[in-house]
Order: sequence, then C-alpha cells, then structure tokens
Amino acid sequence: MIPSNSIAIILAGGKSSRMQRDKALLPFGGYSSLAKFQQKRLSKIFSKVYISSKNNKFDFDVDIIEDRYESSSPLVALVSIFEALDNIEEVFLLSVDAPFVEKSIINTLYDNNTSVDDVVVAQSNNGLEPLCAIYHRSCLIEAKKALEANRHKLHSLFEKLNVKIVKIDNESAFINLNYPSEYREAKKGAI
Repeated sequence: MIPSNSIAIILAGGKSSRMQRDKALLPFGGYSSLAKFQQKRLSKIFSKVYISSKNNKFDFDVDIIEDRYESSSPLVALVSIFEALDNIEEVFLLSVDAPFVEKSIINTLYDNNTSVDDVVVAQSNNGLEPLCAIYHRSCLIEAKKALEANRHKLHSLFEKLNVKIVKIDNESAFINLNYPSEYREAKKGAI
C-alpha cells in the first residue's frame, strides 16, 4: 500500500518532439491538459504531488520542481527533484504521458519497496519502465555522477544501483503517448 506521506512527481519536462507539440498541455480526460489529469488523479492517492518541468507552463495551481540543469532528460529531473526536496527520502516518478498506470500498479510497487532498494521499478512485457518507479535518495550520488559524465539513460544508471524489478502483467497500463495517433487513441479510452 502507498504510505500516507508519499510524494509523487509527474515528469513533464520533455521536448515532445515526436508529438510535435507539448504533450503535457494536450487536453485529456475532461481536463485542460494531460498534466492536470495526472495531477488530479495522483492527488487522490498521494499526500503531495509535484510536477517536474523546465518551467511553469501550466494553467492550474500546482507545485513545480524546475530542472536545475540545461539538458532535458529524466536523469536531469531526478537529480533536480532530490536537490529541491532535500529532506525527502523517496519519491514515486510517473511520466506525464502514461495516463493509464492504475493505483493497483503503484500499490504493487510500494508493496515491494524496502529501505535497501535504490529504485523499485515496474517491468512490463516491453521491458523496464523507469518512469513508473520509486526512487530513493540513495540513488542521488550515482545519478549525479551519470549526469556529470553526460550519461542520461536511466537504464545505464540502474547498473550502478540496487534495483528491485517488479513484473506487472498489464501492458496497456504502460502505453505512452508519444505520437499524435497514440494521443487520439488514448483519448477514446480516457476516463
């Protein structure tokens, strides 16, 4: 179960180059944006929800953690998050473009979360889902080293960490909205 004091971070700082416009700002699920949809949804199950982004581009009230580095990558976001929330030991990260990750999946990750893990990550049939994971502060030293070495892939960071992989047999939950056609299809299934 998700602990009562848990924090979720929605990653919304990507370039959205394949979508050809900022996907975080696309209308979704009856909300003005995908970011607002995710924020409202996660606020029902987490004590605090932040959005990680390059800047505050949102039309609703939300706490933003701005990237502290020029590059755009989930690694930049991860380091920026732990630097900004210096008293927080762990966070749940979810990509803004993954609107079908259900509470049951998040609960499963937390049910497998222990203090000896640096990361607890979902694994679908497509492989690891590093943007649906619990990250512990203990990953920060290696994350900073990877950033300094310009190694932005989270998969390569995982090689240096104690990672618990949690198999999730719900492939449709991990559909990412990268292309306009995927967005159109997802809107048909939006809650």
